Amino acid sequence: MQRENQNMIRPKLNKKAILGTISLLTFLLLLTQISGGLPLNKYKFHLEELAKSLVQGTKKTSPPNQVKVHQLVEEESAIIDVVEKASPSVVSIVVKQVSYDFFSGPSLTEAGIGTGFIVDPSGIIVTNSHVVSDPSGEYSVVLKDGTTYEVEKIYLDRTSDLAIIEVTARDLPVLELANSDDLKVGQKAIAIGNALGKFQNTVTAGIVSGIGREITASGGFGSQPSFYEEVIQTDAALNPGNSGGPLLNLSGQVIGINVATTPSADNISFAIPSNTLKPLLETFLSKGRIIRPYMGVSYQVVTEEISKLRDMPQGAFVSRVYSGSPADKAGLKRGDIITSFDGIALDDKNTLARLIGRSTVGKTVELKVDREGKLLNLYVTLEEAPESLNL
Repeated sequence: MQRENQNMIRPKLNKKAILGTISLLTFLLLLTQISGGLPLNKYKFHLEELAKSLVQGTKKTSPPNQVKVHQLVEEESAIIDVVEKASPSVVSIVVKQVSYDFFSGPSLTEAGIGTGFIVDPSGIIVTNSHVVSDPSGEYSVVLKDGTTYEVEKIYLDRTSDLAIIEVTARDLPVLELANSDDLKVGQKAIAIGNALGKFQNTVTAGIVSGIGREITASGGFGSQPSFYEEVIQTDAALNPGNSGGPLLNLSGQVIGINVATTPSADNISFAIPSNTLKPLLETFLSKGRIIRPYMGVSYQVVTEEISKLRDMPQGAFVSRVYSGSPADKAGLKRGDIITSFDGIALDDKNTLARLIGRSTVGKTVELKVDREGKLLNLYVTLEEAPESLNL
């Protein structure tokens, strides 16, 4: 019993004990050598091995729980840094509304309706077009510090559900746009917005749950549903009022513009990729207006799954060709299936809308078209989208 208890006890070794032991062993080895024992080099190996084992026995390792706590602290610190850096560039969008009271009559009230973020220090702000689409609305933006600016001009692009608004200001803090093509499923995502129209700079965090999603979103009773291609899915909680706000990475860069959530499910929200905004913003900053390449078709996506199920080519099934449009001039017809755009095959990643959006006005591109089983090559010259599509 006593021996069993002794085996269970492991004495703690310190540096002094190790050095003392090594010194003693060295002395004994030298003594052995002098007295005619085994050669010293045969003992050297055993001495080195013993020293290694003694030193390794003193190494301390952090408990698993301590490592996890350290990782959590680092992650929280990174999120806090992003929020502190980005929040001054996020604005609440407010609209003035006329309300009626039976006793006092009409009165002017303000209501928060959405979020935006600053992309240029001179007062250029990005949001969703559905946030500022009321032509009779009087809009203003409110910064984190309470500073308010009246909105002077609004530029809408309903095709992408993006809008650029202008206020008169100087030296405003801006957010940088990330390359959304570099997104990876599982990476951290942080949303900042005017939740429910009254909780300014609400912060939620999650991950990128999916990329390249296709959704149809309804703006409510009486409004036309909107179709979105290649949106980012995130589990960061979004609420009404978050629309138009930034979705950020851990570097504080905008990876997406928050656009929709799913009322019937938890933790499923969507954002427009930042790369959808980039060409619109670049042309706006250089030309003073939104310029979008335009082909003039409505279509339905034929995914790989539908292609196999229906035994039809993958691509874009043309459901409408607008009269006088570039597509109409090129000879495109309803029922055609566009399989390639400018040498790039259409698939789940390279959709027609994406390829048109990344092209330029005035460029002539080749379309490969399947028309009732017959393959055609058509050439279409992209034009600037007419005002009626932007308004």
